[in-house]
Amino acid sequence: MDIKSFWPELGPSLEEASVYLNKYKNKKIVLKYGGQVMSDQSLSKAFAQDAAILRKLDIDVTVIHGGGPQIKTKLDAQNLESKFISGLRVTDKNVIKVVEDVLLNEINPDLRDAINHYGGKAESVTVRKNNIIHIDKAIDEQLGFVGEPKKIDIKILNNFFKEKIIPVIAPMGMDAKGQVYNINADTTAGTIANQIKAERLLLMTDVPGVNDKQGNLISQLSTQQALDLINDGTITGGMIPKIKTCISAIESGVNGVVIIDGRKSHAVLFELFSNLGAGTLIVK
Repeated sequence: MDIKSFWPELGPSLEEASVYLNKYKNKKIVLKYGGQVMSDQSLSKAFAQDAAILRKLDIDVTVIHGGGPQIKTKLDAQNLESKFISGLRVTDKNVIKVVEDVLLNEINPDLRDAINHYGGKAESVTVRKNNIIHIDKAIDEQLGFVGEPKKIDIKILNNFFKEKIIPVIAPMGMDAKGQVYNINADTTAGTIANQIKAERLLLMTDVPGVNDKQGNLISQLSTQQALDLINDGTITGGMIPKIKTCISAIESGVNGVVIIDGRKSHAVLFELFSNLGAGTLIVK
């Protein structure tokens, strides 16, 4: 395999990457695509290229995408108000239609097609096609149609891996009655990563990673150190649920979770195949 033929010029040097190429071969890596990377065309192209490259390197890649900013834009255009409770979008019957429309008809097919453009073989996984996420009931009546994954259909994912296909998953699920639910994308990614026992879960964010109180990037944390940083107020706001997702995934069998700076072009390749990485690695 001539890696030079598909390795991006703006990625890590091949000399540096060569040390890590076999580390993840035949392993499972879950990528959560979200934040600024989604609305920046050059970053989203680089992400799609990275996902396709991992597959060419014999890595079983799974992609889960978010859609918050795009959903907000469409809700605003329709004058639909959407509140948040504890970081989760209140999703009534009107909002769920918009969520489904944006995730299934815009973001998911665009991302799938972009990965295919770079030579990957990607398939959409949504509540309407290849659904793998089963919901028991709403988390809280106040939130409306917001759920948590109760069961993940691993068989469908394993079939994709056998066929060297990249599943591109929209964070929605369905209950036994056929009602669809909105799910937090980080939660979805964490649940899938632990169910398939992923080697790595990479969560794209709009920050360099986890910083200490002085604002310096912390390159690696144990789960206990991460909890301590929440308790002492170093980790705050929207980073808290992300870190809790990381801890939960690691406790369920994922070897490492990375809060990755999605604003950096080819952040996925830099994280996996360079000495410095591209964020904060959290391990047991």
